Amino acid sequence: MSTHRLENIRNFSIIAHIDHGKSTLADRLIQMTGTVAARDMVEQVLDSMEIERERGITIKAQTVRLEYKANDGKTYILNLMDTPGHVDFAYEVSRSLAACEGSLLVVDASQGVEAQTLANVYHALDAGHEIVPVLNKVDLPAAEPERVKEQIEDVIGLDAQDAVLISAKTGLGVENVLEAIVTHLPPPQGDAEAPLKALLVDSWYDAYLGVVVLVRIIDGTMKKHQKILMMGTNAHYEIDRIGVFRPKMLDTEVLGPGEVGFITAQIKQVADTRVGDTITDEKRPCAQALAGFKPAQPVVFCGLFPVDAAQFDDLRAAMARLRLNDASFSFEMESSAALGFGFRCGFLGLLHLEIIQERLAREFNLDLIATAPSVIYKILMRSGEEIEMHNPVDMPDPTRIEEIREPWIRATILTPDDYLGAVLKLCQDRRGVQVDLNYVGKRAMAVYDLPLNEVVFDFYDRLKSISKGYASFDYAITDYRAGYLVKMSILVNAEPVDALSMLVHRDRAELRGRAMVEKLKELIPPHLFQIPVQAAIGGKIIARETVRALRKDVTAKCYGGDATRKRKLLEKQKAGKKRMRQFGKVEIPQEAFIAALKMDD
Repeated sequence: MSTHRLENIRNFSIIAHIDHGKSTLADRLIQMTGTVAARDMVEQVLDSMEIERERGITIKAQTVRLEYKANDGKTYILNLMDTPGHVDFAYEVSRSLAACEGSLLVVDASQGVEAQTLANVYHALDAGHEIVPVLNKVDLPAAEPERVKEQIEDVIGLDAQDAVLISAKTGLGVENVLEAIVTHLPPPQGDAEAPLKALLVDSWYDAYLGVVVLVRIIDGTMKKHQKILMMGTNAHYEIDRIGVFRPKMLDTEVLGPGEVGFITAQIKQVADTRVGDTITDEKRPCAQALAGFKPAQPVVFCGLFPVDAAQFDDLRAAMARLRLNDASFSFEMESSAALGFGFRCGFLGLLHLEIIQERLAREFNLDLIATAPSVIYKILMRSGEEIEMHNPVDMPDPTRIEEIREPWIRATILTPDDYLGAVLKLCQDRRGVQVDLNYVGKRAMAVYDLPLNEVVFDFYDRLKSISKGYASFDYAITDYRAGYLVKMSILVNAEPVDALSMLVHRDRAELRGRAMVEKLKELIPPHLFQIPVQAAIGGKIIARETVRALRKDVTAKCYGGDATRKRKLLEKQKAGKKRMRQFGKVEIPQEAFIAALKMDD
């Protein structure tokens, strides 16, 4: 099988906001080109993880090669990259875009442009893409294609008069999408005679094949048994298998310029393959490496502990397995007085955290407890050194600290007019600074600078609930700014509970502290002695609640007789309780931790 002619290849990705129908459109394209036999067709063909199907979101970018016979009689090879739409997986999007020349921008004809649509379009424009607008769901009664076309032109500045109108669900107009890909998107550039230069787009672990590497060939050709060199890690391998995805793997002999396919080369760990690395021929290397990508930086940190200490080794093994397929997830061991041994994990955002937790619970049957999510703070010491702090427990002595800097984000929120007041109030409450406010059609677009610390807690949930789910939210980290931050510890029976300590802004510490102790008062079951629950900043107690004691009726066995008998028993009980309170160990149930950390304002 020879390599294909460049002008007959198109590499494209589908970009859209969550739920605007990318995966459904991908299904239709796969179906129409006959790539998957009708009997094997399922919804969301490319979403292979159980969690992806259940939540209806794409987490890992997937690739498939389609063959399409166009109206001009030629057969085209179309390489489709299905990308995630959620903000936490933006880096998955950026690397998929780097492997393509064009994008289909899918916009829901009833919802219009959303925050994520903007973010992903800017990614595509940065990658130098040609963009074809596609309006989906035009069969819905609420669809307003003309209004949405104007919106695309106003907000994004793309000419949308020739936008393709489709319904991915019913298949209406999907044929026109294929024609638009062939006519509007540019073919890849490349030289088959030049030394091999290929981009490592993604890699994952397969139990049978070892590490499978997804590559996009820029120049030269790749063959079976060829000896290759990874320029970033300087590792040498020999290719065992080479092929393309027609969702299932299909072996080929050669991959030429412009093609997207996979190779396996007895690579042991995913960590050995750097995403964005350049692969070249060992004997005849290319002159310079491709630019590559910035590695994904974890943004949110959180401790994960097994409920049952005996599961610690299982948890370690499970995390190592997840780490095999998700290079952006990082973890290190930590121990806590209240929770025993566990791991401090870094995530790209809250959805990423939730998905990892859910996968650990579901795929590995682990019962986990998570501490409050926190972000990376930079602490400038009086001595002049700067340290990074991932966990509030590690905070150095406040007298030695010059200032604490926290990460800030630039958030774009699109919301229907009716909820604008509530959304602005939410941002104000979270120490937000308004940057811009304007209108996009009938919806308001608010741009705010917010401290990430306030967002990671439950900002997204609050935003969805005050806007009845209509507001959309997208953010990017901008910089670190100094803030008046203090460490708030929670004491139960005068013992600090390190899993509940957190850094808060001084102005909001008392509110947070009071809410926390009130919540814990309800959650900690009564013991035989009184338990004080306190929130403290340094040595100063800022809030306190008391869990009342259970009262055991010690006089039940006294029938009649002298009153002194009863008094003697009550005195004895009182002395016992006092002693107990000095040595009493408080059991804080698992649910109390989880509920205390999910705090609403």
